Amino acid sequence: MKRVPLRQLLLCTASSSSTFSSIRSSASAFVSTTSRVNLPKTTSHQIHSSTKIMASNKNLVVDPFCFRQFNEHDSSAGYQGTVFNVSIEKFEQVVNERFDPSNLQDGYAPFCKHIFIENDFTDARVCVLPITKENEHCLRSKYEARNGKELPILSRYFDKELLLKGKDESEVFPVAKYLDLILYSREQIIKENAAMGKEAATTEEGEAETAPWGIVSIKAQDIPKELPMTPITAMRNALGKDHGGSGVPIDREKYMEAHEYWKDHATVT
Repeated sequence: MKRVPLRQLLLCTASSSSTFSSIRSSASAFVSTTSRVNLPKTTSHQIHSSTKIMASNKNLVVDPFCFRQFNEHDSSAGYQGTVFNVSIEKFEQVVNERFDPSNLQDGYAPFCKHIFIENDFTDARVCVLPITKENEHCLRSKYEARNGKELPILSRYFDKELLLKGKDESEVFPVAKYLDLILYSREQIIKENAAMGKEAATTEEGEAETAPWGIVSIKAQDIPKELPMTPITAMRNALGKDHGGSGVPIDREKYMEAHEYWKDHATVT
């Protein structure tokens, strides 16, 4: 029986991953009948790299709830907060390249985390301003719900058109230095979707999304730390999943801290 050269067997591993198992078996049988042979380092590295690429997954994905913050989606037309011109695909690419689990910061509940990244790839501008005598006449209020399942809540905000009257956007809203990515765990997203009667998130291939963290909101700001949750949002969360909240009860101390901040600030819409 003619022996196949070991070099030929090893080169085959780089040409087709689907035949890797059969080649490995043949190579093992051959090596067992000869003296001990060390595999070339380059071949071992190639196999390791290929396996790593095949096994890699995104750590962060933009959740459908956050699609309204991207111009490529129709839902952004009625959204009054920060809307990004960059595509979701590009956004996910950048944030995943910069993702470091050691930078995750605790949110208001165990399933919620924050991660702050430098905003050097979007033109997003700050969307929270201090209330002053010069701009308080631009404050407005309204009842709103983020989707048809939520209970509407009363919110206060700056009317962007009034703020910009006779001014350039750069005079009022500087480009944000940081982006606060608000993350929910995959488990929590599944629970809330089920409670609201929504379908589970899927990938472009139609498979169930498995990324451990979903980006549910993005805040453009000038500091690399979490801004307090608005008091009314904390109240809605306490109502439970059936009403669009998360089911986390109100923490009085954090609620009062939020009050101290938001009594002097307002979002811009």
